[in-house]
Amino acid sequence: MSNQVRCTCSRCTIRGLMGPAIITTLGILFLLSELRGGDLSFSRTFPVLFIVIGGVLLGAAFASMDGHVDPQSLPPAPPAAPPAAPMPPAAPPNYGSPYPGQGQ
Repeated sequence: MSNQVRCTCSRCTIRGLMGPAIITTLGILFLLSELRGGDLSFSRTFPVLFIVIGGVLLGAAFASMDGHVDPQSLPPAPPAAPPAAPMPPAAPPNYGSPYPGQGQ
């Protein structure tokens, strides 16, 4: 999980609905295309997708920004801990047989 603060203002909340709205609209359009075909084929109804996107953007434009958290105004994160000392190189693998007299 990240330590980044999420904004909970109305505008950011509505903009966060863009992805689910697009996926839901695409699913409904493809379902209508499969069920009915003809006049409801995807090639004729895809402008509905643009209407949904415009509706979400319009809703976000008119939403309140009360309590908006701007990521640029947050204090910088504390520096990361220094890296640990490098580990010494491992010994080369022994490919010899552990039993005497075998494989010689």
